[in-house]
Amino acid sequence: MAVATKSYTRTYHRFWELDILRTNAVIVMIIFHTLYLLSYFNIHYTDLNHLYWLWFAGGGGTFMFLAGVSLAIADARSKKITSFRMRGLKIFGLGMVLTLITLLISRTQYVRFGILHFFGIAFILAPFFTRFRYLNLILGTALMAVGIYLLGHRVTVGFPWLLWLLPYGFGTFDYWPLVPWFGLFLLGMFFGKVLYPQGNRRISIPEFSNPVLSAYTLPGRHPLWIYLGQWPTIIVILLLLFPANVLPYFPF
Repeated sequence: MAVATKSYTRTYHRFWELDILRTNAVIVMIIFHTLYLLSYFNIHYTDLNHLYWLWFAGGGGTFMFLAGVSLAIADARSKKITSFRMRGLKIFGLGMVLTLITLLISRTQYVRFGILHFFGIAFILAPFFTRFRYLNLILGTALMAVGIYLLGHRVTVGFPWLLWLLPYGFGTFDYWPLVPWFGLFLLGMFFGKVLYPQGNRRISIPEFSNPVLSAYTLPGRHPLWIYLGQWPTIIVILLLLFPANVLPYFPF
């Protein structure tokens, strides 16, 4: 007797709902980083500690979760493991370039393990977890719980060589250790497998194709380059508007 199995039509394309979420995250990212630079250059102070969780929920955290979802989709579409690792190495390399650039601006707060470093390591590690589903849910939840507990109670490690893994108490422009944030990446991989089996949607939703949606989702299709381009763009604009505030921060 034949056993009926559920199949999913292989119509590979981008998913507009994911691009919209990325675009929303890009908007939050640019707003948050603009406020950060305004405060850093003593132009207009904003207590960003009260906005951190807004940035996490709407910006950085969204990018991490969606990166896990997208990787699960790419894996289902038979992408080679080496392509994930090469992408990770390239992103990590960009992170090291950012480290050198920020080192020229601040010798104390330069980026040592920022979001680009995080994504680089996450993509390198991801192939070890693509075979799992519920284990990713368990590990992801555990990493998030441990990390949030450590952050909430201000528990940090005292070894600088572990700052990439566990929260480390120091001042920096950008910092995302693997605990807890790799847990969010794993949760994205889990939901990517559940919601997009075989690289396609499990739930049928309408497809939209119009110029307005295409324009709005454009940033969500290129978040990495927008992330890299936003910093010099915002700094140049602030330099032109407030040269007396910005110039003293550059040693050249």
